[in-house]
Amino acid sequence: MARDSSTQILPEEILKAYTLGYFPMARAHDDDEIVWVLPEERGVLLLNQTKVPRKLRRLVARDEMKVTTNQCFSRVIQACAERDAGPSAAIRLERDETWINDDIAEVYCRLHGLGFAHSVECWYGEQLVGGLYGLSLGGVFFGESMFSRMTNASKIAFTHLIGRLKIVGYDMIDTQFYTDHLGQFGVMEMANDDYQEILETSLMKDVNFPVTDNYSSSFSTSLVLQSITQTS
Repeated sequence: MARDSSTQILPEEILKAYTLGYFPMARAHDDDEIVWVLPEERGVLLLNQTKVPRKLRRLVARDEMKVTTNQCFSRVIQACAERDAGPSAAIRLERDETWINDDIAEVYCRLHGLGFAHSVECWYGEQLVGGLYGLSLGGVFFGESMFSRMTNASKIAFTHLIGRLKIVGYDMIDTQFYTDHLGQFGVMEMANDDYQEILETSLMKDVNFPVTDNYSSSFSTSLVLQSITQTS
């Protein structure tokens, strides 16, 4: 698979690409061309090495925002595609473009319908204020993008994602690239050769993405935070 080739993507092509370590991006929201990316250094969160800053743990524990999964996937991906959708105020100020074009949004909605792509939603009352989406294969969640319309909303969504994936037995979250914003959760840079070894093993794992439409005793905030502090 070429590293930088224009192509029309189909769901089965995306699934195959992820098993090889590639993922698709558009150069800009209004660019019809798709490039396939294989980073030499990968952003990876091994779920047995997670951490959440104390201040954020306290914020999550207050339960001021409701966190659900797979309740409005198309709304989440469209929100992530907005140019001001960055996960923090600093990132939003720097961000004047997004890599999610209409073709990418469409194919991931199809993957959602097939049970491979998933969203995490963060609600303040009845308002969707943050969230993220990605792809799940084996014991890996491939994070694609996140958005915030309220301070810390995407951080709360990501914290719940980490905890819920640990509860059901996932191995890692592939964040594609490393950023300081993600580093606070334990995300590290990993050489592609090392990443491919972990990927091959993790893809063989049989786990299911945790879907909830509201608070669930299996994924309560207290259990989510407890799972994050546990190491193996």
